[in-house]
Amino acid sequence: MLEKTNAKKARRGSKTKVRVRVVEGGQMRVRPDVLATEEPMEIRLISGGSRKTVAITMRTPGADFELAAGFLYGEGIVASCEDILKISYCVDSDLDAEQQYNIVNVELRGGRDYDPRSLERHFYTTSACGVCGKASLEQLELRGCPVIPPGPGLVAPETIYALPEKLRGAQGLFDATGGLHAAALFDKEGTLVALREDVGRHNATDKLVGWALLEGRLPLSNHVVMVSGRSSFEILQKCLTAGVPIVCAISAPSSLAVDVARQFGITLVGFLRGNRFNVYSGHERILA
Repeated sequence: MLEKTNAKKARRGSKTKVRVRVVEGGQMRVRPDVLATEEPMEIRLISGGSRKTVAITMRTPGADFELAAGFLYGEGIVASCEDILKISYCVDSDLDAEQQYNIVNVELRGGRDYDPRSLERHFYTTSACGVCGKASLEQLELRGCPVIPPGPGLVAPETIYALPEKLRGAQGLFDATGGLHAAALFDKEGTLVALREDVGRHNATDKLVGWALLEGRLPLSNHVVMVSGRSSFEILQKCLTAGVPIVCAISAPSSLAVDVARQFGITLVGFLRGNRFNVYSGHERILA
């Protein structure tokens, strides 16, 4: 059984209180404000007696263990929840308490081996652009990522039209800060299953996939994922490894995101606003 330690005790704040000066109508006044917290998180992988930092990402604290699990799953380091023995915050005595909660240790079961070279490009990531030097489309093929099979059946346009409002309505942290992205999981009828928020779209998606992994819900073959903002190569890669057949975004996809969707059989929806959206790939799953 997977161990997850310190999860409740070490919960970090997702919001930071500040004071700002507001200029309105030529007058300046001071008022309190709330910002989305952004802090670095280091993912350390423990396997076979070795301990190695495999990624550093800027994220919003909260669901850190899901973020680490989702990241490692998306990169092919773990194939199931059973590969992970324990996830914990760092408790090294030479670190202050606050820094400990920005380091997550993931211990693989039975000293499971992995190729560290596949993770070298992930040493530093940002909430703005994701992992620098990301792998190309060909590397997904080399990893053996399968084409998404048909399903989950036809989805009505009206179901898709309703997703942005449902996503927005569930964004509690966005309501408080106005500065967070979200990734949401829906069933094919448009019912919200889970939602995660973060300063980075890719982190929010990792948290969502990590939740599904740790809950034993993968693959997500009968579900729809929706992200705030645009869809990128990273978003499609993570959804592909989780088996998601339909990916929707409020804004535009990148060219490489469209390439991934078309090559691996994902229905990709963009510019989802009001009663209109564009379908860039996999129109067969949409009833129209």
